[in-house]
Amino acid sequence: MSIRLQIAAMLFMMIQAVLFFAGLLLLLLTPLSQEAMALMPWVVGATTVVSLPLSWGLAPRLRARTWRREGTIEALK
Repeated sequence: MSIRLQIAAMLFMMIQAVLFFAGLLLLLLTPLSQEAMALMPWVVGATTVVSLPLSWGLAPRLRARTWRREGTIEALK
């Protein structure tokens, strides 16, 4: 399993939780709350679909060598 996949898996869980909470608030605080039980699977599916590419795209930015290459760490020495 690659490092990027491991980081993306950890990020996915956090991003999924935040987006699910935002979707849940949107669902329950609008007139859509009448159909909340029917729309809940759609919220879960939509947040999963959005979280996957977000976590995959953010994963390389969390690697130490990315920052080392850009010189950020070198400037701190």
